Amino acid sequence: MRPLHIRIAGKPIAKKRPKFARRGKFVTAYNEQETEEGKVILFIRDVVRMRSDFQVMTGPVKLKATFFLPRPKSHYGTGRNSGLLKESAPFHHTSKPDLDNLLKFYKDCCNEIVWRDDSQVNSIFAEKMYSDTEPSTYLEIEEV
Repeated sequence: MRPLHIRIAGKPIAKKRPKFARRGKFVTAYNEQETEEGKVILFIRDVVRMRSDFQVMTGPVKLKATFFLPRPKSHYGTGRNSGLLKESAPFHHTSKPDLDNLLKFYKDCCNEIVWRDDSQVNSIFAEKMYSDTEPSTYLEIEEV
């Protein structure tokens, strides 16, 4: 089977920890990201449905993920150089969100759509970098 390529437009999303709230004598856990997860899951499901030859992966999976994050305004010049990138602006993104939290969010969203469970992922190449155009997430998924 040929690799599955998924490009998700918009700022990459990192998995957040669940929140806890006290309700009388009980403590409940809730997820603030349910809406974001739902949107990404629906998008991935639509991409998979467009591939008539695609079946849920059941064997080991190789995942390549590239996260393109927006540049802060401080990376650009001021005045007449306002649209130009400074020479000192870095190429790679080395601040929050953490790469492992970005991966966790998208791996969880692919469960039962691309693969049965994210435990099948046995090889990962992931990187995060700044985007000079539109922030996005690019996933390349291949059954080994």
